[in-house]
Amino acid sequence: MNEHDLAQSTAPASISGYDYGRPNSAHSPVSLEEMRQIEATAGWSEEDARILQRHGQIFKDNAEEMVDSWRAVIGSQPHLAKWFFDPDGKPDEDYKAKIRKRFVQWVLDACFRPHDQTWLDYQEEIGLRHVPAKKNLTDGAHTPPVVPMRYLLAFATIVTIGTRKFFVDRGLSCEELQKLEDAWARTVQLHITLWSRPYVKEGLW
Repeated sequence: MNEHDLAQSTAPASISGYDYGRPNSAHSPVSLEEMRQIEATAGWSEEDARILQRHGQIFKDNAEEMVDSWRAVIGSQPHLAKWFFDPDGKPDEDYKAKIRKRFVQWVLDACFRPHDQTWLDYQEEIGLRHVPAKKNLTDGAHTPPVVPMRYLLAFATIVTIGTRKFFVDRGLSCEELQKLEDAWARTVQLHITLWSRPYVKEGLW
């Protein structure tokens, strides 16, 4: 099974607001050359991609539990949870449910999608959905218009470290476990870096 087939095998039949590869998705102003330079800076390599795909079943089996564990952190901290509240100060459960499905799909995309123009464009789309330009627009929600960048960046630690237990449970050798942890950390870093672009004044990112 090649890279394209792996990606397609994890693609959803229908997830509300999941616009990967669709015309209404954003187009990234980041060039492919710039993206490759970011990858090099993070130490990302084709070997990392192969490692994630080699252990892809871990993510397929656990993506929902992974996401729920990360979201539990958000729900337990009022300064994080409030960005998902409606104007009455209550959690918008419909909005949260739609985001959850896309977040689960993101785990699989992060493992199986090739880093091509379509992938790059969708990272821009995800970033825009955290800022006033597109937050709430996809789901017709009325939550606060931005997730502050400081929380987006800091939360990367939870997504990175909070996944280790799922790797350890598979009984990998120490060497393979380290390779998988490193590859996952790099892909998370790449995604968060690209999502941060819409927050930053032009010329400074």
